[in-house]
Amino acid sequence: MNDEAIHDSPVALAPGQTVGLIAGWGSFPFRVATRLRADGHPVVCVAITGHAQPEIASVCDEILWSGVGRFGKHLRFFKKQDVHHVTMAGKLFKSDLLYGGSLWMRHAPDLTCLRTFWPMLFGRRRDARDDRLLTAVINTYHRHQIEICSATSLAPELLVKSGNLTRRKLSVRLTSDAEFGWTIAKTMGGLDIGQAVAIKDGTVIAVEAIEGTDACITRAGQLCRRGGWTLVKVSKPNQDMRFDVPTIGTNTVQNVADAGGVAIVIEADRTIVLDQEATIALADQLGIAIVAISGAQQAARAAA
Repeated sequence: MNDEAIHDSPVALAPGQTVGLIAGWGSFPFRVATRLRADGHPVVCVAITGHAQPEIASVCDEILWSGVGRFGKHLRFFKKQDVHHVTMAGKLFKSDLLYGGSLWMRHAPDLTCLRTFWPMLFGRRRDARDDRLLTAVINTYHRHQIEICSATSLAPELLVKSGNLTRRKLSVRLTSDAEFGWTIAKTMGGLDIGQAVAIKDGTVIAVEAIEGTDACITRAGQLCRRGGWTLVKVSKPNQDMRFDVPTIGTNTVQNVADAGGVAIVIEADRTIVLDQEATIALADQLGIAIVAISGAQQAARAAA
């Protein structure tokens, strides 16, 4: 259980150095841009059409709204702004992009994108697993002398520390579900399936796959109408912190409560809690427990 995160060491930026941001869905890109500018770093942003929120423009020095498949355009934009470090923040809806038809209709992949992804998406041995796709993106940027770094290496305080975050704590039964769910979620992550699972009474109610955590939560509520289940969300073994870092926020808490869940267990030092004060306050209001457990703590419990 003592997994080591990949590419999570702090990045040494020169004073006033411009940082590139690729912004997907959610409030996380806003938080990252705000933090970088507070540290004196201008932020130039590629805002992904259909994903990024309009408010992101207010915290960026330059912004380009573009489809996710316009790799060549993104690279030219960053080079023009003399960007050498880029970070990605916010969710991209993989199911929509790959299998909903929107990649071609709304995101118009250019030649650079096609060269990057062709072997994985259109070759004889197709492989659209996250790790393969993201490694291809990294390699493309590196060929253009741009380093992709993790948002948490630029702002490590975004990661949550271990402990009970809410007034409600885990009961004996919920602790047992959390421990079992942790094992399942880690196994799933190692297989590149997903990072979240809903558990009740030692039974897997729902697992996250390509559809994302919110859909997993909704499905858990539909399948377990009695409620009382626990959401466990962890990082992958050897998680690459540049991409898809586990994240929760007020929406997660509200969705869990609406679906009948009573607890959220996350991995300390590997999970981002957006708008932490508001998220915890809402959880307290709704009676949802949020507990952050480190990998070392979970390993010790498993060995006991």
